[in-house]
Amino acid sequence: MKADIHPDYHEITVVHTDGSKHPMRSTWGKPGDVLSLDIDPLNHPAWLGGKGQKVLERGQLSKFEKRFGGFMASTGEEKEDAKGGKK
Repeated sequence: MKADIHPDYHEITVVHTDGSKHPMRSTWGKPGDVLSLDIDPLNHPAWLGGKGQKVLERGQLSKFEKRFGGFMASTGEEKEDAKGGKK
């Protein structure tokens, strides 16, 4: 194994959005640096585990349903297109 090719692995402090601090080992920054998180498991919808709305309910899925919601609905009647012909 080659010498001196690996990054320095040292201890830093991670600060969550609620102010709680956790010591961790990382290659980020210098020894003793503080990493403040903007997004963490306490406030991101992907980690909320059923609390609040899911990401898909307000995002792409609702856009899809709004756009194509009645696409597969069958009424048993033939629909006319814009030119007056039947589909």
